[in-house]
Amino acid sequence: MDHGRQQRSTDELTDEATPSDHTERFRTLSATASFNQWAGFEVLRVVDNECDLRMHWRDDGMGQYSNFLHAGLIGALLDTACGFAAASTVGGVLASQFSVNCLAPAVGDEFIALGRVVKLGRKQIFTAGELHAYRGDASKLVATATTILVPTE
Repeated sequence: MDHGRQQRSTDELTDEATPSDHTERFRTLSATASFNQWAGFEVLRVVDNECDLRMHWRDDGMGQYSNFLHAGLIGALLDTACGFAAASTVGGVLASQFSVNCLAPAVGDEFIALGRVVKLGRKQIFTAGELHAYRGDASKLVATATTILVPTE
């Protein structure tokens, strides 16, 4: 399943530095957060400046009154993906601002949040995120986010 990242040829990658893989470190970190465990956040991939998270739909308390994914969980997924993307480069971060745009009802069997660093500054890190809902082979962009994070280390 393609989770929204465009695949590039090996020739394109040979001219660039290979990003460091931080996936295992962030899986361990996520396992220490009780909210992430309750929600079922799964760290799929973390490399320099990028993070992909997955959450499977559960019928026990994830939906709002129309049985769409609750906006609080949408925000949490996007905040976490963007925070992990920033932390992959600078260490600890704290969100000072985040904004979520819900584009469509979040209905799916699983949800993939993609976070990436847009601008890495000395005192602020700007990130962007997307949340995709998957049902079978179909996917839909259901929300976007922007965040501003500050380094804590």
